[in-house]
Amino acid sequence: MTKKLRVGVIGAGIAARHLIGYDWNKDLFEVPVLCSLDADRGRELCEKHGIPQYTQNAEELFARNDLDIIDVSTPPDSHFDLCKRAIESGKHVICEKPLFGSIADVDEMSRIVARSGKKLMPIFQYRYGSGLQKLKLLIERGLAGRPFMTTIETHWWRGPAYYEVPWRGKWATELGGGLLGHAIHAHDMLNYVHGACAEVFSYGETLVNKIEVEDTMALAVKMQNGSLATLSMTLGSRKEISRLRFCFHDLVAESILEPYTMGRDPWTFTAGTEEHQKRVDEVLAGYEPKEDGYTRQFELFHQALMDDKDPPVTLQDARNSLELVTAAYYSQRTGQPTPMPITSDHPLYRSWLPEEERRLAANA
Repeated sequence: MTKKLRVGVIGAGIAARHLIGYDWNKDLFEVPVLCSLDADRGRELCEKHGIPQYTQNAEELFARNDLDIIDVSTPPDSHFDLCKRAIESGKHVICEKPLFGSIADVDEMSRIVARSGKKLMPIFQYRYGSGLQKLKLLIERGLAGRPFMTTIETHWWRGPAYYEVPWRGKWATELGGGLLGHAIHAHDMLNYVHGACAEVFSYGETLVNKIEVEDTMALAVKMQNGSLATLSMTLGSRKEISRLRFCFHDLVAESILEPYTMGRDPWTFTAGTEEHQKRVDEVLAGYEPKEDGYTRQFELFHQALMDDKDPPVTLQDARNSLELVTAAYYSQRTGQPTPMPITSDHPLYRSWLPEEERRLAANA
């Protein structure tokens, strides 16, 4: 018989999408309590999803012994403390992106998790779109060949109204701009396909809105597997698109342009010869569709907990993602290519916040 895991959710913003994922996995999860400082949104979500208890006090969730998982879906600056307290209270943790505000925090959380025997899963739900999963399948079958070049565009629109939410657009609370908060999913898909990055050179600017953080950025990346990538992000594109294009020796894979579900079908897979195209098409014909997004990631997390295996998205995955962010911010500020991995002697290891914001945060 399948064990149903009990989840306490903290947050009422992006948490709404998490709750849909739990609803689609009702045989695997139940949500008995939701915590949010926003009473109107919190109570509305409880009513909509049949959650019996609402609270504004996260301590109540940590103190309960009938919860298996704490789901952290709050603004980024609160993630580390909530994850730490949840792990130390004996719960597994699911945490939204961006996970934390430094590589040092990721490394410290890895030590906390290792001591606890619990598991922490960062959110990267875009990985589970069927288009991207088909590319992974073709690579596993040896049909892609050596990787050459990847191009990723995250071109969205965010006007002034978006930044009326008090924590957005500020270093101290959002921890970064479009590179960290918007393009992070697409860039994780780069790491998911090719592994870790080796070096980045970047330009970044604040061009679209009067905010503290960047809203437009261009990156040139060397991957550890020897391939190259160009990544562009702007929140000033009136036509919103996300585009991923992977060039291999034997195959080109291209995503759809839909900005928020670009991992989903229909992707196109173009081989170099008719004979190879036939082999590609035969493998794709045998692909078994799964649920995607949060639904699939939560399903895989349940399986990992039951089998005592690593989560489908790990702290190392989050580290790879945040290393790219850290290196890009450092390159932007120094005008120099920045190698990875980011180690404890790197100037931005403990924070990529600009010096003034870092000082204010330390004194807060």
